[in-house]
Amino acid sequence: MTRSAEVSRKTKETEISVSVHVDGKGKADISTGVGFFDHMLDQLSRHSLIDMTIKAKGDLHIDDHHTVEDTGIAIGQALSKALGERRGIMRYASIDLAMDETLTRAAIDVSGRPFLVWNVAFSSPKIGTFDTELVREFFQAMAQNAGITLHVTNYYGANNHHIAETCFKAVARVLRAALEPDPRQPDAVPSTKGSLKG
Repeated sequence: MTRSAEVSRKTKETEISVSVHVDGKGKADISTGVGFFDHMLDQLSRHSLIDMTIKAKGDLHIDDHHTVEDTGIAIGQALSKALGERRGIMRYASIDLAMDETLTRAAIDVSGRPFLVWNVAFSSPKIGTFDTELVREFFQAMAQNAGITLHVTNYYGANNHHIAETCFKAVARVLRAALEPDPRQPDAVPSTKGSLKG
């Protein structure tokens, strides 16, 4: 089964199209109008090996919030659609990811039950022109709509760009590991309930 999906989402605030191919090579074609966010989404694609095409037009004359949050919604919906019954996946993964002076942990359960635990603090409200609070908003929207439990903890770091980037890279790596096919039970839903749909 090809684990691919496309989602389009249009509101008065944003117009977004997302396509994902879970068993890809990490190829990204991304344009949201928010430069730092594009850089982070490129990291998400590259390190998860999920091919992503993301096109977003939003009310950036107001701020970046709606574009970032709605992109998270659309990516989450596309991932959920691509995974279907979540049959044959590893389901769980965790990683401690280092980048220079920064260390961030991510843990995931592709459970069908959305939840975000966020233990990340930034020392500045901005990275360039990007609001640091939007990093959490993105992962909240993605986790909620993908139906995943996601825990992200930054242990330490001095550079806010590095803190944000380790969050995206760590989440990418746990997505990659958790969505890998399980060779010992390729056709089974990895749950005693027999379902990972919430």
